[in-house]
Amino acid sequence: MTAFDNNRRKILLGIGAAAALSQVPLTAHASLSAPKRLSFYNRHTGESTSQTFWTPSQYDPSALDAFNQVLRDHRTGEAMPMDNGLYELLHDLTRVLDTDRRIEIISGYRSPKTNAMLAGKSAKVAKKSYHMKGMAIDIAIPGVELSDLRKAALSLKRGGVGYYPKSGFVHVDTGRVRQW
Repeated sequence: MTAFDNNRRKILLGIGAAAALSQVPLTAHASLSAPKRLSFYNRHTGESTSQTFWTPSQYDPSALDAFNQVLRDHRTGEAMPMDNGLYELLHDLTRVLDTDRRIEIISGYRSPKTNAMLAGKSAKVAKKSYHMKGMAIDIAIPGVELSDLRKAALSLKRGGVGYYPKSGFVHVDTGRVRQW
């Protein structure tokens, strides 16, 4: 391949990339640079936090640490880094619902000990729960009907969605797309 052909190839690739980006909705471009904020309230500990976790081009480590603390296993006190994709999912969920209300946490991270105890009491608790991997959360949002929260989560097609109306929460995770 000659230098001319190589340069021509680079130019054509650049034009192709520009054409592809021009097809991305303007809102997607804006979301890459817009700050992202979430507010949490843990029903078990009474703790809350409201943080901007994404500023243009990067996650804020101190905000993620604050989230991880509020989402810790309230039975053991253990915390672990939660999946950043879970925070992205929750942010997008609040956008779909057009709400800036706080997200109430029923269960965030679960230690293996806590998960085993809960699984021993209920067949509805997965023995290999995504909660133990920091990839799942059980939530409610004041003023938002659980059925609407479920529908919004399903519309995102970004992971698992469990509906527990009798217990008053919706489960979302960043695993494979599925529902129950």
